[in-house]
Amino acid sequence: MPVVSETELSRRRADILEGARRCFAEHGYEGATVRRLEKATGKSRGAIFHHFSDKENLFLTLAREDAARQAELVAEEGLVEVMRDILHHPERHDWLATRLEISKMLRTDAQFRARWHEHQEVLDRAVSERLARLGADGRMRTDVTPDVLHIYLETFLDGLITRLASGGSTKGLEQVLDLVEGTVRRRS
Repeated sequence: MPVVSETELSRRRADILEGARRCFAEHGYEGATVRRLEKATGKSRGAIFHHFSDKENLFLTLAREDAARQAELVAEEGLVEVMRDILHHPERHDWLATRLEISKMLRTDAQFRARWHEHQEVLDRAVSERLARLGADGRMRTDVTPDVLHIYLETFLDGLITRLASGGSTKGLEQVLDLVEGTVRRRS
Protein backbone atom coordinates (compact mmCIF):
# COMPACT_ATOMS: atom_id res chain seq x y z
CA MET A 1 0.00 0.00 0.00
CA PRO A 2 1.51 3.38 -0.99
CA VAL A 3 2.44 5.81 1.76
CA VAL A 4 0.49 9.07 1.60
CA SER A 5 2.38 12.24 2.47
CA GLU A 6 1.34 14.50 5.32
CA THR A 7 0.70 17.24 2.76
CA GLU A 8 -1.70 14.99 0.85
CA LEU A 9 -3.46 13.92 4.06
CA SER A 10 -3.87 17.58 5.05
CA ARG A 11 -5.27 18.41 1.62
CA ARG A 12 -7.76 15.54 1.82
CA ARG A 13 -8.81 16.63 5.31
CA ALA A 14 -9.33 20.21 4.07
CA ASP A 15 -11.38 18.93 1.12
CA ILE A 16 -13.57 16.94 3.49
CA LEU A 17 -14.12 19.97 5.73
CA GLU A 18 -14.99 22.20 2.78
CA GLY A 19 -17.49 19.72 1.36
CA ALA A 20 -18.95 18.98 4.79
CA ARG A 21 -19.46 22.70 5.45
CA ARG A 22 -21.51 22.95 2.24
CA CYS A 23 -23.44 19.79 3.08
CA PHE A 24 -24.32 20.97 6.60
CA ALA A 25 -25.34 24.35 5.19
CA GLU A 26 -27.62 22.80 2.60
CA HIS A 27 -29.12 19.92 4.58
CA GLY A 28 -28.66 20.79 8.26
CA TYR A 29 -26.99 18.56 10.80
CA GLU A 30 -29.55 15.76 10.73
CA GLY A 31 -29.98 15.91 6.96
CA ALA A 32 -26.24 15.67 6.31
CA THR A 33 -26.30 11.90 6.02
CA VAL A 34 -23.16 9.89 5.38
CA ARG A 35 -24.28 9.41 1.78
CA ARG A 36 -24.70 13.18 1.34
CA LEU A 37 -21.36 13.85 3.03
CA GLU A 38 -19.71 11.38 0.62
CA LYS A 39 -21.25 13.16 -2.36
CA ALA A 40 -20.42 16.67 -1.06
CA THR A 41 -16.82 15.82 -0.20
CA GLY A 42 -16.11 13.50 -3.11
CA LYS A 43 -14.66 11.08 -0.57
CA SER A 44 -15.72 7.64 0.59
CA ARG A 45 -17.17 6.93 4.02
CA GLY A 46 -13.85 5.29 4.94
CA ALA A 47 -11.87 8.35 3.90
CA ILE A 48 -14.16 10.72 5.80
CA PHE A 49 -14.11 8.66 8.97
CA HIS A 50 -10.37 8.07 8.71
CA HIS A 51 -9.96 11.79 9.43
CA PHE A 52 -13.04 12.25 11.65
CA SER A 53 -14.30 9.39 13.79
CA ASP A 54 -17.95 10.29 13.22
CA LYS A 55 -20.30 12.98 11.91
CA GLU A 56 -20.36 14.79 15.25
CA ASN A 57 -16.55 15.09 15.30
CA LEU A 58 -16.62 16.40 11.74
CA PHE A 59 -19.26 18.95 12.68
CA LEU A 60 -17.42 20.00 15.86
CA THR A 61 -14.19 20.42 13.90
CA LEU A 62 -15.99 22.96 11.72
CA ALA A 63 -17.28 24.66 14.88
CA ARG A 64 -13.77 24.80 16.33
CA GLU A 65 -12.29 26.22 13.13
CA ASP A 66 -14.97 28.90 12.92
CA ALA A 67 -14.58 29.75 16.60
CA ALA A 68 -10.81 30.13 16.17
CA ARG A 69 -11.25 32.36 13.09
CA GLN A 70 -13.87 34.43 14.89
CA ALA A 71 -11.64 34.68 17.98
CA GLU A 72 -8.91 36.25 15.85
CA LEU A 73 -11.35 38.86 14.57
CA VAL A 74 -12.71 39.44 18.08
CA ALA A 75 -9.20 40.01 19.43
CA GLU A 76 -8.51 42.62 16.77
CA GLU A 77 -11.88 44.32 16.31
CA GLY A 78 -14.55 42.87 18.62
CA LEU A 79 -17.58 40.60 18.52
CA VAL A 80 -19.67 43.16 16.65
CA GLU A 81 -17.18 42.85 13.77
CA VAL A 82 -17.75 39.08 13.77
CA MET A 83 -21.45 39.86 13.38
CA ARG A 84 -20.69 42.28 10.54
CA ASP A 85 -18.59 39.56 8.88
CA ILE A 86 -21.51 37.13 9.16
CA LEU A 87 -23.82 39.76 7.66
CA HIS A 88 -21.51 40.81 4.80
CA HIS A 89 -20.01 37.40 4.00
CA PRO A 90 -22.78 34.85 4.58
CA GLU A 91 -20.99 32.35 2.34
CA ARG A 92 -18.28 32.02 5.02
CA HIS A 93 -20.88 31.27 7.67
CA ASP A 94 -23.71 29.54 5.80
CA TRP A 95 -23.32 26.34 7.76
CA LEU A 96 -24.32 28.28 10.88
CA ALA A 97 -27.88 27.88 9.63
CA THR A 98 -27.63 24.62 11.55
CA ARG A 99 -27.71 26.75 14.72
CA LEU A 100 -31.37 25.94 15.28
CA GLU A 101 -30.54 22.24 15.31
CA ILE A 102 -27.51 22.93 17.49
CA SER A 103 -29.75 24.71 20.01
CA LYS A 104 -31.90 21.61 20.31
CA MET A 105 -28.87 19.36 20.70
CA LEU A 106 -27.37 21.70 23.31
CA ARG A 107 -30.59 21.44 25.28
CA THR A 108 -31.11 17.69 24.98
CA ASP A 109 -27.66 16.07 24.63
CA ALA A 110 -25.30 16.64 27.57
CA GLN A 111 -22.30 15.05 25.83
CA PHE A 112 -22.75 17.18 22.72
CA ARG A 113 -23.22 20.27 24.90
CA ALA A 114 -19.93 19.62 26.73
CA ARG A 115 -18.04 19.06 23.49
CA TRP A 116 -19.61 22.13 21.82
CA HIS A 117 -18.70 24.40 24.72
CA GLU A 118 -15.15 23.02 24.71
CA HIS A 119 -14.79 23.99 21.05
CA GLN A 120 -16.38 27.42 21.58
CA GLU A 121 -14.15 28.24 24.55
CA VAL A 122 -11.55 29.95 22.34
CA LEU A 123 -14.16 32.44 21.14
CA ASP A 124 -15.54 33.04 24.64
CA ARG A 125 -12.03 33.66 25.96
CA ALA A 126 -11.27 36.13 23.15
CA VAL A 127 -14.48 38.07 23.82
CA SER A 128 -13.82 38.17 27.58
CA GLU A 129 -10.23 39.30 27.09
CA ARG A 130 -11.22 42.05 24.66
CA LEU A 131 -13.98 43.34 26.92
CA ALA A 132 -11.60 43.37 29.89
CA ARG A 133 -8.95 45.19 27.83
CA LEU A 134 -11.41 47.81 26.58
CA GLY A 135 -12.81 48.19 30.08
CA ALA A 136 -9.33 48.81 31.47
CA ASP A 137 -8.80 51.42 28.73
CA GLY A 138 -12.01 53.16 29.76
CA ARG A 139 -13.74 52.48 26.45
CA MET A 140 -16.52 50.21 27.75
CA ARG A 141 -19.46 51.12 29.90
CA THR A 142 -18.88 50.61 33.61
CA ASP A 143 -22.43 50.37 34.95
CA VAL A 144 -22.50 46.64 34.11
CA THR A 145 -19.81 43.98 34.39
CA PRO A 146 -17.86 42.66 31.40
CA ASP A 147 -19.60 39.31 31.97
CA VAL A 148 -23.00 40.95 31.45
CA LEU A 149 -21.75 42.67 28.29
CA HIS A 150 -20.45 39.32 27.06
CA ILE A 151 -23.84 37.64 27.63
CA TYR A 152 -25.58 40.58 25.92
CA LEU A 153 -23.36 40.38 22.83
CA GLU A 154 -23.54 36.59 22.68
CA THR A 155 -27.34 36.71 22.95
CA PHE A 156 -27.51 39.22 20.12
CA LEU A 157 -25.16 37.07 18.01
CA ASP A 158 -27.44 34.06 18.53
CA GLY A 159 -30.43 36.15 17.45
CA LEU A 160 -28.61 37.45 14.38
CA ILE A 161 -27.66 33.93 13.32
CA THR A 162 -31.22 32.71 13.85
CA ARG A 163 -32.62 35.63 11.84
CA LEU A 164 -30.27 34.99 8.94
CA ALA A 165 -30.74 31.21 9.09
CA SER A 166 -34.50 31.57 8.92
CA GLY A 167 -34.31 33.85 5.88
CA GLY A 168 -35.13 37.06 7.71
CA SER A 169 -34.48 40.37 6.01
CA THR A 170 -31.05 41.94 6.39
CA LYS A 171 -32.45 45.40 5.76
CA GLY A 172 -31.41 47.73 8.56
CA LEU A 173 -29.14 45.20 10.26
CA GLU A 174 -26.02 47.30 9.69
CA GLN A 175 -27.64 50.12 11.68
CA VAL A 176 -28.77 47.63 14.33
CA LEU A 177 -25.15 46.49 14.69
CA ASP A 178 -24.10 50.15 15.07
CA LEU A 179 -26.72 50.43 17.80
CA VAL A 180 -25.48 47.29 19.57
CA GLU A 181 -21.90 48.55 19.42
CA GLY A 182 -22.97 51.89 20.80
CA THR A 183 -24.72 50.27 23.74
CA VAL A 184 -21.56 48.61 25.01
CA ARG A 185 -19.28 51.62 24.62
CA ARG A 186 -18.67 54.07 27.41
CA ARG A 187 -20.77 57.16 27.11
CA SER A 188 -18.91 60.46 27.15
